[in-house]
Amino acid sequence: MVLVLVIGDLYIPHRVHDLPAKFRKLLVPGKIQQILCTGNVCDRETYEYLRTVAGDVHVVRGDYDENSNFPLSVTVVHSPIKMGVIHGHQCVPTGDLDALSAIARQMDVDVLISGHTHTFQAIEYDGRFFVNPGSATGAWTGLHNSDPTPSFALMDIQGPVVVTYVYQLIDGEVRVEKIEYRKETPAPPIPSSSSVGGATVGPQSIPSSPQQAVW
Repeated sequence: MVLVLVIGDLYIPHRVHDLPAKFRKLLVPGKIQQILCTGNVCDRETYEYLRTVAGDVHVVRGDYDENSNFPLSVTVVHSPIKMGVIHGHQCVPTGDLDALSAIARQMDVDVLISGHTHTFQAIEYDGRFFVNPGSATGAWTGLHNSDPTPSFALMDIQGPVVVTYVYQLIDGEVRVEKIEYRKETPAPPIPSSSSVGGATVGPQSIPSSPQQAVW
């Protein structure tokens, strides 16, 4: 089991001063193994804060991260689940599932995480799972007439099953919703009579994580 925090579109301090206090209380160091961030972190202090929550932090570059060296995309493997992360401004039209699906196919991932819309979404489409954690600070965006709802997601990865919990701050209270995705794995082939000793090939080892770009 791996617990992954999915977060992004923070815009600290440009649009918002800080994360909501009730979110900070939930993000306890030592509980989360990995962080995948969709970008627009905007300052080094916020990046360093994320590193206090989990040591394994992967951030992609958002359209407001011009002073960082974050990559445009990241791929992470939790066998058998392969996950890709982008900010989302590469997707035209913004947030379009067909466009996101094309990116997921290009990256060859089961789960594609993206941001930019400031609106939470977790949906299975075209055999893949698409997650947008929204804006953790509820930062404003020209895509909405009203203020976005602050949100982030926690992914509990259990083999081929990804259980996603979305945390949203609504009317001052944290509300949690659960969404489950299961990767369909092909049935193992029936051993032929010529196989030696019924030996089976063990699972592939998880590739080492890509080198994290730093500020």
